[in-house]
Amino acid sequence: MTPTVKPSAMTSSFTLSPRDARAIFEYNRAVFDRFSRRLSRLPWKTVTAERQTGHHTLFDTLVHILHVQEAWLAYIVPGRTKELSTRFREADRRPTTWQAFRTYSDRVWTETGAVVRSLSARDLRRVVKAPWMPGRYTVADALLQATVEEAHHLGEVIGALWQDELPSPAMTWIEVRRTPTRSPRRS
Repeated sequence: MTPTVKPSAMTSSFTLSPRDARAIFEYNRAVFDRFSRRLSRLPWKTVTAERQTGHHTLFDTLVHILHVQEAWLAYIVPGRTKELSTRFREADRRPTTWQAFRTYSDRVWTETGAVVRSLSARDLRRVVKAPWMPGRYTVADALLQATVEEAHHLGEVIGALWQDELPSPAMTWIEVRRTPTRSPRRS
C-alpha cells in the first residue's frame, strides 16, 4: 500500500550555492532571450494565433514566463509578497506589442537579476511562501520553480513551432553556456 502524502509535507528543499543560482538564472535568461528573438522574427499573426496551449498563443506564453520569473524572483524571494496583488493588476504586465513586451521583459530581467546576484548561501536556504502554492520551500526551490516552469512552457513553444515546421533556438545547458571558441591562428 502506498502511503498518502499531503502536498504540504512533500516539498523538500534543494541546495544551491549562490554561484549555482546565478548560473541557472543566467541560463534561463539566455534561453528566454533566444526564444524571444526567434519569435519576434515571425509574423505577428503566427505568434498571436490560438495554439490550444496553456497560455493560448506563443506571445502570451512568453509573457507568462515573465510573470513567473517576476512573481517568484522579484516579489516572493525578496519578501514583497504583499505587493503582488497590486502588481498583478498593472497594465505593463499585459503587453500587446513587441515593443511593450521588450520594455516589460527588460524590467523583469533587471529586477530579478539584481535579486539573484544579491543572494547569499543563507538566503538560498530561507523559507519563502507564495500565496497560491501550499507547502514549505526555500529561495533555492523558488528559483528552481521558475526555471522548471520556464522549461515546460518553452516546450509548448517548441511543439507549436514544430507543428508549423519552424525551427526553435538551441536551448541545451551546454550549448547555451558554451563560450564561443576562436579559430586557431594560422601561421
